Amino acid sequence: MTDAAGVPLVVQFTSANQHDLKAALPLVANIPAVTGKPGAPKRKPDALVADKAFDDTALRGILRWLGIEPHIPKRGDEEHGLGKLRWFIERTLSWLHQFRRLRTRWDRKPNVHQAFLSLAAAVICYRVWNRQS
Repeated sequence: MTDAAGVPLVVQFTSANQHDLKAALPLVANIPAVTGKPGAPKRKPDALVADKAFDDTALRGILRWLGIEPHIPKRGDEEHGLGKLRWFIERTLSWLHQFRRLRTRWDRKPNVHQAFLSLAAAVICYRVWNRQS
């Protein structure tokens, strides 16, 4: 899960035989507080953009209950218009694949792979922050 600029907020890998929908709510729950105006920080973002794999009415309802507006296209729709918003995610995935250890999974233990994934996300965050300052 990334912010609007493609900076990773939460990274988690799942097994290939698990549906993407099962991983959505734990990712949303682990989003760090959103900074902004002085005072108590917001806990969740205003909106969530996802692809068709996350098309589920229950997920939409839970996200709205949390105060997050879901932008998820329906399955079967040819035009969904999310290309302008999704390219940040695709760019972040290509940044993650620049790390050889993540491009091909060499590690057998999932906690080691998760550690390298978190380390790569931290490196990406540092590079984006260093470029802005």
